[in-house]
Amino acid sequence: MPPARHRRRPRAVRTLLAGAGAIALGLSGLVLVTGTGARAADVDLITNGGFEAGALTGWSCTGGTVQSATVHSGSYALRSTPGAGDTGECTQTVAVKPSSAYTLSSWVQGSYAYLGARGTGGTDPSTWTTSAGWAQLSTGFTTGPATTSVTVYLHGWYGQAAFLADDVSLVGPGGPQPSQSPTSPSSPSPTATATATGSPTATATATATATGSPTGTPTKPPGLPKHVLTGYWQNFDNGAAVQRIGDVPAAYDIIAVAFADATATPGALSFTLDPALSSRLGGYTDAQFKADIAAKRAAGKRVVLSVGGQNGTVSVADPASAANFADSAWSLMRTYGFDGIDIDLENGVNATYLGQALHAVAAKAGSGFVLTMAPQTIDMQSTGMEYFKLALNVKDVLTIVNTQYYNSGAMNGCDGNVYAQGTENFLTALACIQLQGGLRPDQVGLGVPASTSAAGGGYVSAGVVNAALDCLAAGTDCGSYRPGTTWPGIGGAMTWSTNWDASAGSPVAGTIGAHLHAMP
Repeated sequence: MPPARHRRRPRAVRTLLAGAGAIALGLSGLVLVTGTGARAADVDLITNGGFEAGALTGWSCTGGTVQSATVHSGSYALRSTPGAGDTGECTQTVAVKPSSAYTLSSWVQGSYAYLGARGTGGTDPSTWTTSAGWAQLSTGFTTGPATTSVTVYLHGWYGQAAFLADDVSLVGPGGPQPSQSPTSPSSPSPTATATATGSPTATATATATATGSPTGTPTKPPGLPKHVLTGYWQNFDNGAAVQRIGDVPAAYDIIAVAFADATATPGALSFTLDPALSSRLGGYTDAQFKADIAAKRAAGKRVVLSVGGQNGTVSVADPASAANFADSAWSLMRTYGFDGIDIDLENGVNATYLGQALHAVAAKAGSGFVLTMAPQTIDMQSTGMEYFKLALNVKDVLTIVNTQYYNSGAMNGCDGNVYAQGTENFLTALACIQLQGGLRPDQVGLGVPASTSAAGGGYVSAGVVNAALDCLAAGTDCGSYRPGTTWPGIGGAMTWSTNWDASAGSPVAGTIGAHLHAMP
C-alpha cells in the first residue's frame, strides 16, 4: 500500500457559526483613477449617477437612501446598509450597443463596496475596495453581439457596515447612431492608474503600482476551453483503478498529478513515480510517463503537478522557502513537461510567501503557465481566510480554484444560510462566496468526489453537478437556493479522482465533461 500521506481519508467535520455574521471578510483594496479616456462617440449612460436628484431616481435599491452628510461631489450621495440576508444592492439597467466597449466607474467609501455589471454577454466585470475615504473603482467590459442592455450594480456585504457611493458613470457608445465604432483604431482608449494591495483586473491601458503581489491583466492559458474539467491522477494504488496518464479520458482538460513530495530543504519539492503503481501497470517508466504527458499536451490538454494532499507537509513561510519552492517546481516542470502547479495543501498556507513563490514560477514559465488550487470548503468561507487571500494574491496568474465541496459537513452559503453537503444548494451557495468575493467566474470550479468511495461524505451524482453548473451559469435547474445573478463564464468542475471515476464507470468524464464542453 502507498504511504498514508498519499491517501485521502475523511476529515473530521468542522463547524462554522451560522448566519451572515460568521462571514468575516478581509478583502484587499483596489483603487483606480480614470484618466483622459472618453471617445468622441461616448456618453455617460447612467441616470442620476451623482444622486443630485435628491432621490433614488433611476435606481432600484434594497436598503439605499440619498444623504447629504458625506458626498464626493455635489450635494448628495448614496448610502446603503446591508442586512443579515442581503448586500444592500442598488442597480440600474441601461441600454447599450452590441459588441461595444464600456468603462464603468464610481466613487465609493466604506467597508466592502462592490461595483460591477451583469448581463454583458461576455465576462461580467466586478471590482471592490474597502476604504475609510473616497476611492474610485473602475472596470470595463465589451458587450456581446446580441446584448442591448446591462445592469450596473453597487453593493456591500452581508451584515457589514453601510457604504457610500457617488458619481457613478458608465461611459460608452450611446444614442441611435454613434459617430464611430468604439473599437476603431483612431479612437483613443481610456487610460487608468491603479493602486492595489491585491491582484486587480482592469481593462483599458493601465499602469499599476502594487504594495502586494504583482499585477496585470489575467487571462486563461491559451488553448483551454471556456469550461474546463480537472481530474486528479493518483500516483499510488489505493483500491481505485490504476491508470497511466495516457489512460485518462480525453474529457479531462487539466490533469493534476498527485502528489509532489516534500524534501529536507524547506519549501523544496521532489517527484518520483510510485514503484508499487509502476509494478501494477506492468512497469511504468519515467520515459513512458513523460511521453504520456507530452501526448496529452499535444492533444491540447494540460498536466500539472499537485502539491499537498491531506497529509502534505510542504511549507512555504519565508523568503528562503519561497525561493526553494519556485526553483524546485520549475525544475520538475522542465524535467517532466508539467504545464504548471496545483496547490492542494490542507494543513495551512502562507498567502504572502506562497504567493511570492507562485509568482516566481509563473514568471519563469511564461504565458502558458497553469495554476490550479483545491482548497477545503472551510478555507474559502471568507476572504479573510489565508487560502482565499492566496487565491486573490495570485489572481493575475491563477487558472482555476476547484474547492473541495466534500468531507466538510454543513457550511454557510453566501446568503447567510447553512447548507448540508451532498446537495445542489451546497455547491451553488458556497461557490457564490468566491464569485462575489473577488475571483473571476472562470476562476471558480466545483470540486466533487467521483464516487462514494472517493470521499467520506459529500458525494453528489453527475446530474446534480450539471444542474449546479447550469444554475450558476444561467439561473436554470436551481435548487431552493437561487443566486441573484448568473455567471455564464463559470470555470468548470474537478473530481477526485480520474482513477475513482474509472472505477465507477466514468460518470464524471462521460456526463459532467460532456455537459461542460456543451455549455455556451
